[in-house]
Amino acid sequence: MEAAAGYVRIGELSRRTGVSPELLRAWEQRYGLLEPTRSDGGFRLYSPRDEQRVAAMRAHLERGLSAAEAARLTIDGERPSAASVETPALTRLAGELRAALDRLDESGAHQALDRLLSGFSVETVLREIVMPYLRDLGDRWGRGEVSVAQEHFASQVLRGRLLGLARGWDRGSGPRALLACMPHEQHDLGLIVFGLGLRDRGWRITFLGPDTPLDTLADAAAKLEPAAVVLAATTPEQFETGRSALRRLARAVPLWIAAAGANPKIAAAVGAQLLDMPPLDAAEQVAARGG
Repeated sequence: MEAAAGYVRIGELSRRTGVSPELLRAWEQRYGLLEPTRSDGGFRLYSPRDEQRVAAMRAHLERGLSAAEAARLTIDGERPSAASVETPALTRLAGELRAALDRLDESGAHQALDRLLSGFSVETVLREIVMPYLRDLGDRWGRGEVSVAQEHFASQVLRGRLLGLARGWDRGSGPRALLACMPHEQHDLGLIVFGLGLRDRGWRITFLGPDTPLDTLADAAAKLEPAAVVLAATTPEQFETGRSALRRLARAVPLWIAAAGANPKIAAAVGAQLLDMPPLDAAEQVAARGG
């Protein structure tokens, strides 16, 4: 009778929507996105309306909205427009942030970030402002248009602010991801953005940060038994140097490699999965596969 009425259990809902059961439960518990009923045997059953909500939720997330904002729009039955992530206010504040960082004005940069985060979702700010700024900063540094001091200053201001947003990201009941940079890798901003995106999709984050020894990482993975381990490096050589240790790690836990140093050849050689996409898109992929 339940099947005839279109009701399904969470495993079938996961298969139909491409969203892991863990993420579906997180969306249900955290945002009230799903409204299951109970079978006579006590099983949670999900309706076609729940399936439609999951599809809408994913569409909103693909537009760059945070999970909380996407759930609200889904439940309210609204449709996001380009204006939800591209507005004159967003453009103006992005310019203010860039100008403050370029002139080494920490107070001005934080004021711009305060206004951005009060008016837009975290994911929108990350996708539309922070990541484009960092790419542009790197390009300008390569052309000699900004100094080393400006590059270091901007990176440290943004890193501190992102880690502030990350406070408490290990709480909850969702799957756990263990994030780290390869040995000698100092650039972790993209990995922090990835972690924030994954946190907004119901995951718990354990972040080991830059320059993580692989034996330390393996010990942490054995202790935590994470659903995913994600390693970042900016050069292929960093992954190549740790190939044996990465191969052992990939046999023990689901391993993903990311950032500019990751490529299909290395991923295949160590038995890892490849994340060759922007951090927030990578978070969506890992969340959808459930680790």
